[in-house]
Amino acid sequence: MTFDYDLFVIGGGSGGVRAARVAAGETGAKVALAEEDRYGGTCVQRGCVPKKLMVFASGYGEMAKDAASYGWAMHAGGFDWQVFKEKLEAELDRLEGVYRKLLAGSDVEMFDARATVKDAHTVQLSTGETKTAKHILLAMGGKPVKPGIPGEELAITSNEIFHLETLPKRVLIVGGGYIACEFAGILNGLGAQVTQFYRGAQVLRGFDDEARGLVAEEMRKAGVDLHLGTNILEMKRDGEGIWVKATNGTESHYDEVMFATGRAPNTEGMGLEEVGVELGRHGQVVVDAFSQTAVPSIYAIGDVTDRVNLTPVAIREGMAFVETVFKGNPTPVDHDLIPSAVFTQPELGTVGLSEEAARENEEVEVYCTSFKPMQQSFAGREDRVLMKLVVSKANRTVLGCHIVAPNAGEMIQLAGIAVKMGATKEDFDRTVAVHPTMSEELVTMRSPMRTA
Repeated sequence: MTFDYDLFVIGGGSGGVRAARVAAGETGAKVALAEEDRYGGTCVQRGCVPKKLMVFASGYGEMAKDAASYGWAMHAGGFDWQVFKEKLEAELDRLEGVYRKLLAGSDVEMFDARATVKDAHTVQLSTGETKTAKHILLAMGGKPVKPGIPGEELAITSNEIFHLETLPKRVLIVGGGYIACEFAGILNGLGAQVTQFYRGAQVLRGFDDEARGLVAEEMRKAGVDLHLGTNILEMKRDGEGIWVKATNGTESHYDEVMFATGRAPNTEGMGLEEVGVELGRHGQVVVDAFSQTAVPSIYAIGDVTDRVNLTPVAIREGMAFVETVFKGNPTPVDHDLIPSAVFTQPELGTVGLSEEAARENEEVEVYCTSFKPMQQSFAGREDRVLMKLVVSKANRTVLGCHIVAPNAGEMIQLAGIAVKMGATKEDFDRTVAVHPTMSEELVTMRSPMRTA
């Protein structure tokens, strides 16, 4: 059978774009890609990139205050949301152009249209066209979901937060995951009065307990009004803004309410189950270790599979797909020991197992220190940081590394290499400290704080 393309990719996010251009550029495959929204996907348009720029913007107020303690005659004026918003939108436009240029440079044919799956080798475009391909790659990503609370249509999600016409003075963030905590810190730093509700006992579920406890403590010290064990009962708009009734008995008004209560794979209405693609309980595409679905010609990568929902992971999955399908080198995806960062204030960097997860498997030693970092302490601030190693008592391997500190994301990238290589505590000990730095504590902790 003759096909229009060797590969048709549905979704123009980081994973889909990487797979498309590498398949076309390095193997000579005839490739097409369809994207119904903006190229770059969640990461570039509605996630990592604009969020990190907002993190940077939100930090300058405290920086200016600290500068005075170091002898600089300066102060932070009022933050101008319009100035920042215009520059942010221009940067996202530029990055979308980069993605389009990369695809065009690899001779990938692009369709600015919604694509659905018609059969094992055919996609239907919203333009009315149908296209056939030997292989179809699903890379549609995910989307934020709301929790089904009365009045939830009044709330925004992480999709809309970057496009607000004005910066809210009073904002409620609902959720306790990394998106909720990151935006609580961002908006607080930009000058908003931030309240955060989370129904659980502690934010950042799944991360190391000690690390997430310190993040929550520092968020509160910075001014975020964090309420745990709390959720919204109902909400409605009145003359004072958005009225919210909470499960803790309080009633308050806010200019904006943002839900960060989870994300769902973009599989609805895609025609997947009709052609034999298996979907999981949450709508995720079920795949094997090589990202192949129950239909042999259809593969899936990224958030649509709900494996590890991180941009670099989607890119790695896309590369493994090309190796497997187009280069004849079967390459399973490696999801083990993935370093990650949460851009809260302070940041949380982590790789490997939390103390709680590690001690379920074996006896461990915990090396941990918390202290006031030099830069902030000199400025008279009470901020604290955390450096923590979880070590196997049996073979001395570092099972997990957890850092709560400014620039923890930069630190954990490098620590992640050592942990991925199987470094032992003695390997860390043999490494000479870089002084004076916060991260030197990772190689100077000699005695365990506890055995668990």
